[in-house]
Amino acid sequence: MTMLQTFYLVAMARLLAMSNATTLRSKLRLPAWTGGVIGIVSTLAIWWLLAETVFASVGTRPDGSGGAIPTPIEVVLQLIEDGFGFYWRNGIITLTEAAIGFAWGNALALVFAGIALVLPRLETLTTQIAVITYCIPIVAIGPIVRLVVGAPGAGEPAGAAIVLAALSVFFTTMIGALTGVKATDKRMLDVVTAYGGGAIQRLLRVQLLSALPSIFAAFKIAAPAAFLGAILGEYVGGPDVGFGPAMVNAQQSLEIARVWGVALISGLIAGGGYALFSIIGKLVTPWAKVTNR
Repeated sequence: MTMLQTFYLVAMARLLAMSNATTLRSKLRLPAWTGGVIGIVSTLAIWWLLAETVFASVGTRPDGSGGAIPTPIEVVLQLIEDGFGFYWRNGIITLTEAAIGFAWGNALALVFAGIALVLPRLETLTTQIAVITYCIPIVAIGPIVRLVVGAPGAGEPAGAAIVLAALSVFFTTMIGALTGVKATDKRMLDVVTAYGGGAIQRLLRVQLLSALPSIFAAFKIAAPAAFLGAILGEYVGGPDVGFGPAMVNAQQSLEIARVWGVALISGLIAGGGYALFSIIGKLVTPWAKVTNR
């Protein structure tokens, strides 16, 4: 069983556990945070049980040691052994690549969305470009991007990782911006038109404000996507540090617990990006919460 299949099984088990926890919380009227705690504990318990039973012999060495599915305690001990410095040294590079790609990808997405709105005849073209970037397999074009941008220097972010991170967010943000703008109340647009405002005035004064909740919703999805795109880009980008090289080196040296540790820390960082833009969205667009009630 591959690592991807294993993560899928664990994710499905967590979703089931969280669903059951939500039902239990609603019946017992427990605090909101108890559902998350029950879900996490249930996931860890299921993971531990599967690692000790069903998957105990998966990927073991000829002498019976090792295994592709470590227990949670083994991963925690490996995290402690590696220490903060190991994850900071590798994580800061991947975060830098993801942040640069996130900025470029979202900026271009908003520019293309603005072009589609100001020049409606170009909307089909810009939308097709966005769809193409979404449909292109990132792993397949990674080597091509590497040839174009070249290899990074020692300790520098990989250009291929930045490009793939940007591609990972372009479609989501552009479609989110277009959807939010088109959901603008037409009566408000009529008011601007009545006072002599053109397409640009309607876009800047009304449509952008109306689209902000959708844009920040797209940013919430784009943040984890950019981080994942950066990690994938590191596999072909050639950096000597980063979460991508760390996972490759750990796999080659059969340090399975470290692979899982890097994967879990990556998931926490990606989730932190989602939470960060969720908070920013609530602060910047307080009216969206009122509107949804």
